[in-house]
Amino acid sequence: MIIQDKIFLLLIPLAILIIYVGNRFFYNGSIRFSSLKIFKPLKATPKIIFLRFLWVFRLVSLILLALALCRFRLPIQHSRIESEGVDIILAIDVSGSMLAEDFTLNGKRANRLEVVKNVVEEFILGRRYDRMGIVAFAGRAYTVSPLTLDHAWLLENLKRLSIGMIEDGTAIGSGIMVSLKRLENSQAKSKVVILLTDGMNNAGNISPRLAAEAAKALKVKVYTIGAGTKGLAPYPVKDFFGNTIYQPMKIDVDEDTLKEIASKTGGLYFRATDTHSLKEIYSAIDRMEKSRFEERGFVDYEEKFSGFVLVSMVFLLSEIGLANTFLRRLP
Repeated sequence: MIIQDKIFLLLIPLAILIIYVGNRFFYNGSIRFSSLKIFKPLKATPKIIFLRFLWVFRLVSLILLALALCRFRLPIQHSRIESEGVDIILAIDVSGSMLAEDFTLNGKRANRLEVVKNVVEEFILGRRYDRMGIVAFAGRAYTVSPLTLDHAWLLENLKRLSIGMIEDGTAIGSGIMVSLKRLENSQAKSKVVILLTDGMNNAGNISPRLAAEAAKALKVKVYTIGAGTKGLAPYPVKDFFGNTIYQPMKIDVDEDTLKEIASKTGGLYFRATDTHSLKEIYSAIDRMEKSRFEERGFVDYEEKFSGFVLVSMVFLLSEIGLANTFLRRLP
């Protein structure tokens, strides 16, 4: 049994003092006699005896209310989440080049980031027993969500990803290093970074090769995905009148570096040139080897508040009922 608010225990001696003193000095008979000798031969009836201790009902009622305020809680059990999963960080490029609209979504042309978010959402929903986090990178990298099993909250953070939220650039090395930082306290046997980019490393203070060496030392697999059509991609720009027009733009993916990162860390490199191939890539990663994982959840409690209040009301109503009926006192 756990007492949540012990401070209310101080109300118990206060209630005893008030009820006892009040009964002693304020509830004496209204008819005064010069001498009680004539009553000594008379024996007290059960009704009289019961009347003398009727105040105990109110005292017990107040004590029970004080105990109710203390919030007694009975722990039932610890909920545990046991799963066969891996710890995964999804590192996603949010640089300006991700605005290129060479992918489709629901039959309509869409930019790369919109499609990636849609595919990643399906990936997250399909791996309910894995802890996952999100790292976004452009000119620098930052943590969107740490590792969590709360996938609803993870998806809410995924929706926040937008182009322009970070200064432009492509810091692949920084994206990997921030992802490794999020995995440093992981106890999972299998730790994975899934890095998606559509460009070449041109920002940050850490080279992708150095970041790959760090991942290898920490036994973290890095799966790399190069996103985008090979060749020219339609890129939205504003004309003189503020209308959106599309210009063909060549956006190169540094495949050699991405292949080296994957090879060095024990991962794989994939190239996604359209929405279908991107979905297939995440499906392939989804079939990775799993490792046992367990997370301790919340403790379930049974609150005892209502029981104390119910019994308190029984005593209080009994005292009021008896005082106004069977044990009614004449003034």
